[in-house]
Amino acid sequence: MHQPSKDPRLISFKTLVQSIGWMSVLLPAAMLVGNYLFGHCYTIQDSVSDYYYTVTGDLLVGTLCAVALFLISYKGYPGDRLDGFLSTSAGILALGVAFFPTNETSADSCAIVHLPLNELRNNLHNVFSAALFLILAAISLFQFTKSRGVVITRQKKQRNRVYRICGVLMLVCIVLLAL
Repeated sequence: MHQPSKDPRLISFKTLVQSIGWMSVLLPAAMLVGNYLFGHCYTIQDSVSDYYYTVTGDLLVGTLCAVALFLISYKGYPGDRLDGFLSTSAGILALGVAFFPTNETSADSCAIVHLPLNELRNNLHNVFSAALFLILAAISLFQFTKSRGVVITRQKKQRNRVYRICGVLMLVCIVLLAL
């Protein structure tokens, strides 16, 4: 069996996954606080994507790129080709979200960057975003909840419940945004 490395320069896969997860979860709050502290912007933007135009736009793009690179480099659970395909697809879509910003439409945006309105760029952003969240919802609902022939513990049942709730919430949000 492979022994974990004792090299202090290396981090475990679990630590990397948790770091990416925390970055993703804390991103909206970090952008809100960053705009307040560094941009003296006291307005909540219409969407997370609208923060692209504020002082925290680089934080948004950087976090999306970090998540994307992790997802693309993840090979998937051994023997589960769908896992690798879904994560790579999600990573490519996250890059699309980062590099094709939405149009700036908020009347009170605190924007420091301005781009001309562009219907194609805006539509690409929306398609990439929707597809990304659909794939993330599918991963949460179907990949994370697999047990792969092991005894399902109480903790696994609890995690599966959280994964299903997150997946359903993502789907509900996609539908609400479309409306």
